[in-house]
Amino acid sequence: MAPVCGRACVWRGGRARWLRLPPAPARLLPARHLGGTPGSTFDVAVVGAGIVGLASARELSLRHPSLTFGVLEKEKELAFHQSGHNSGVIHSGIYYKPGSLKAKLCVEGAALCYEYCDQKGIPYKQCGKLIVAAEQEEVPRLKALYERGLQNEVRGLKLISSKEIQAKEPYCRGVMALDSPYTGIVNYRQVAFAYAEDFQAAGGTVLTDFEVKDMAVAKESTAGSEDGMKYPIVVRNSKGEEIHCRHLVSCAGLYSDRISQISGCSPEPRIVPFRGDYLVLKPEKCYLVKGNIYPVPDPRFPFLGIHFTSRMDGSVWLGPNAVLAFKREGYRFYDFSFQDFVDAAAYSGLWKLVLRNFSYGMGEMYRACFLSAQVKQLQKFIPEVTINDILRGPAGVRAQALDNDGNLIDDFVFDGGTGDIGSRILHVRNAPSPAATSSLAIAKMIANEVERRFEL
Repeated sequence: MAPVCGRACVWRGGRARWLRLPPAPARLLPARHLGGTPGSTFDVAVVGAGIVGLASARELSLRHPSLTFGVLEKEKELAFHQSGHNSGVIHSGIYYKPGSLKAKLCVEGAALCYEYCDQKGIPYKQCGKLIVAAEQEEVPRLKALYERGLQNEVRGLKLISSKEIQAKEPYCRGVMALDSPYTGIVNYRQVAFAYAEDFQAAGGTVLTDFEVKDMAVAKESTAGSEDGMKYPIVVRNSKGEEIHCRHLVSCAGLYSDRISQISGCSPEPRIVPFRGDYLVLKPEKCYLVKGNIYPVPDPRFPFLGIHFTSRMDGSVWLGPNAVLAFKREGYRFYDFSFQDFVDAAAYSGLWKLVLRNFSYGMGEMYRACFLSAQVKQLQKFIPEVTINDILRGPAGVRAQALDNDGNLIDDFVFDGGTGDIGSRILHVRNAPSPAATSSLAIAKMIANEVERRFEL
């Protein structure tokens, strides 16, 4: 069975059970763990072995084979969090504001993703997506979305009628839909593993179980080193072990704001975690959905709304909702971190967001607790779905960047800082969906910026 977010879904006794998958193959783990030895030096260290961090490290190592690169990952496995807890959709670039980085990188990244999967033999399905107007009043928004997609140069877009909807999705109902045939699905954790293999084949080192807790400027050369202050940045982990490097690239996802603070850079934008809970169709009901079925997004609300997503293993996910998570890596309803909760509750930007979207947020909480409320939304598109056809499934946590005025940071944000450390670091502060789709395009942009800033 194909991997699903680090877990495999099996049905036993009519219930979905999510089993832990084995860790990443041994070849993806570091040959040695460097703990402050004289050889633990890198020209560039990348913090975070998610799909963006691994893609960036891969791109840099391929461009500069004479330099040394290391990836620092706090988990014992790669692509363990956002990169391994997502819908697996290869987005085409319809939704994003024309001219934004999201739009540019998604369209470019989707093409690169398909090309890379073909080269590596990574399975994917170009199953397409329908964005469906369930009611007549949604049609103007759907047409505006179509125009936006055309401006973004998304391939193959067309508006289709209700009869054409049923030709593509026989059980789906709607008055009009936007057909995006270039949308696909893939297992992004498998893609991330392939990036790691490329990186290590190019001479890169991946250090797992290395949680960054401190950064400082070396006051003197490492003992026995003849390089003087060539590697002035000291990065220490939670065990007191350390590496030395010339420059840093932070791709820390859910912890991007904290890594920025550790480095002496700005804490803004802050990261507020939102958990998305999925439902799954029972296997005997998966015939109801062939590809991806999405609602027309409502601009009054910050998230897309629940949708139907086909998976590489043949399952169908329904969702996700979007509720505030009380732990940055809390995938269960009752997961709680005191520090994460206090950080979120004390941030004025979150309260401004909550007050502006109070009714929407309460609705999301209600639907998270009562499956019948989610089923009611799903039935707008596929009336045959009943509460007896669904099971609770996995969840993911989205690293949502938020400014002090309570505005969701919708686009990618990259910045650095000043001072001894800040001038030597590039932060990927916000890489929301479609970051996985865009990962190879993001990596090219990050590598360009690293070369420009650090004169590699």
